[in-house]
Amino acid sequence: MKKIILLSLLIGGVLFSQTAFAKKVKIGFVVKQPESGWFQDEWKFAEKAAKEKGFTLVKIAAEDGDKLMSAIDNLGAQQADGFIVCTPNVKLGKAIVRRAKQNKLKVMSVDDRFVTASGKPITSVPHIGISAYKIGQQVGESLLKEMKARKWQFKDVGAMALVYEQLPTAQERTKGAADYLIAHGFPKANIFMTPHELDNTEKSFNAGNTLIAKKAKIKKWLVFGMNDQVSIGGVRALEGNGIAAKNIIGIGINGSEEAINEFKKKKQTGFYGTVILSASKHGYESSIAMYNWITKGKKPAPITYTTGILATKANFRAVRKKLGLE
Repeated sequence: MKKIILLSLLIGGVLFSQTAFAKKVKIGFVVKQPESGWFQDEWKFAEKAAKEKGFTLVKIAAEDGDKLMSAIDNLGAQQADGFIVCTPNVKLGKAIVRRAKQNKLKVMSVDDRFVTASGKPITSVPHIGISAYKIGQQVGESLLKEMKARKWQFKDVGAMALVYEQLPTAQERTKGAADYLIAHGFPKANIFMTPHELDNTEKSFNAGNTLIAKKAKIKKWLVFGMNDQVSIGGVRALEGNGIAAKNIIGIGINGSEEAINEFKKKKQTGFYGTVILSASKHGYESSIAMYNWITKGKKPAPITYTTGILATKANFRAVRKKLGLE
């Protein structure tokens, strides 16, 4: 009997020891612009997933390729199990996959999909992203709907299509909006592709000013681009050149803090709306998918696309609440 009790205690002790010292799952979440409200929300929803599943979340900012590679090595040194990343450069895809493999880390991309040097998607890496072209089409549809509500005639309207040519996602968003307008009767000749540097308000403002100087006869404008900041820059350029807010329909993408601030202003500005994307899906669901991959061996779907909801000054609080942002 003593031997049986001793053996039971020994086995119990071993099992306890294995449980007590079992390695906790650790997942990295790497973003390219940590100051952006979008990425802050992704982190927030990733933290929700970590709390629910009991894994350790490591939040890392990597604004360029060198910092990203260091981040991957750092996660490897921490004995992490995998990471989710929005890369600062989609063409780093192969290098990211190689470095992840060296550090024995699973990897999935979010927002911007990895591509090869020739621009082909790297399909071996699971991706949760935005169909940039479809989101752009949603912007085009919203612009057209509001334009018709104001009873504007196509011939009287110019479209400022702000495009950041260095980023494929930005080009696809702008093209999607332009194509939708053209497909529904808007004159192609009245759509002005307006290149700008960087994805911020200042650079798009400067680009907008240049276009307005060339097209001074146009007094009614549609404005769209890759995100809220860019569209707001175009709107401000128009307002600064004497175009009244009632003669501008600017629509952005992301539902950023800048967009919300525009809606909170007492008077309606030329910035009419924003297509709010689901940071919850990108942050929470990508983290859950990575956790299941690590713990259950269930690799996420090769690609999952999300859509957005148009928010305006009239309904932005309700939309944000629906998406779990308030």
